[in-house]
Amino acid sequence: MSKRLVNILVPLISILLGLIIGAIVMAVSGFNPIDGYVALWNGIFMDTYTMGETVRQITPYIFSGLAVAFAFRTGLFNIGVEGQLIMGWLAAAWVGQAFEMPAVLHVPVALIAAAAAGALWAFIPGLLKAKLQVHEVIVTIMMNYTALHVANALIGVISGGEERTEKIHESASLRSDFLESVTDYSRLHWGIIVALLAVFVMWFILQRTTLGYELKAVGFNKNASEYAGMNVNKNIILAMVISGAFAGLGGAMEALGTFENMSKLHAATGIGFDGIAVALLGANQPFGVLLGAILFGALKNGGLNMPSEAGVPTEIVSIVIALIIFFVASGYIIRVALERFGKKRKEEK
Repeated sequence: MSKRLVNILVPLISILLGLIIGAIVMAVSGFNPIDGYVALWNGIFMDTYTMGETVRQITPYIFSGLAVAFAFRTGLFNIGVEGQLIMGWLAAAWVGQAFEMPAVLHVPVALIAAAAAGALWAFIPGLLKAKLQVHEVIVTIMMNYTALHVANALIGVISGGEERTEKIHESASLRSDFLESVTDYSRLHWGIIVALLAVFVMWFILQRTTLGYELKAVGFNKNASEYAGMNVNKNIILAMVISGAFAGLGGAMEALGTFENMSKLHAATGIGFDGIAVALLGANQPFGVLLGAILFGALKNGGLNMPSEAGVPTEIVSIVIALIIFFVASGYIIRVALERFGKKRKEEK
């Protein structure tokens, strides 16, 4: 059995096993698995509105998955995507409502502000890692909570004590009358195009540039990279900054597309943390992340329909997702089983 075929089969089998065991959990809990999965399907594909909302849900997951995956590919664990996304959300919302300019400038400026805010928030753990060898996992986790409270405080300042910022100007919005009309007035926006471009950008950086080669080399072996003349500290910081920029753009999707403002948060959005799962599902590959985000976003959005249509709690969807992630993480066992199966078939022939 070829390596490429095994790489394709491992996630597919993981998804299938997750769905099967999820069905068993539903049955044991007293729910009808068929009704549950029909409701899940309808929540994703029932009509143009639900499909539009599904794509909208997928969009920020693409960015959070790319942010985590980029850091992983360069030997870093960016667990602070949640905080970087929050800061990007705030920056985009502020630029969108504080300035007036033509749409051709306003949207790019707001997106750049979001990317810069996320990058700046990731720069701090990158600097501490490079200069003082402080583990990035600890710093990024702490900075998630810092971002939450800093953002809430700044929202109060920006809005004059209100619970949310003012709505962004239309010139900064990613909303589209065309996309809304063809999806029965869902909240689908042009952010999905930006997300697809981001997938290509990550692929291009890692596979077609000297910078990408250096970042991956430093991630594989710092000592060998330093011996080869690479600036290890600079590349560590740069990897975190680029990862944070992807996360910040994920926040911009919420600020400029879905909500068109930012409200004070009582808890984490979860999008950044879910990005870890998306990156894992996508094997830290740009196009794999895209597929992982599609699966994750579809399950999340479709799961919202399960309580109303089938009486199945949304927690069941979380269990299914967790099971899929578990089996992907246990992919080595599936891989070994597939390879043995392939050898057995060869011997029989």
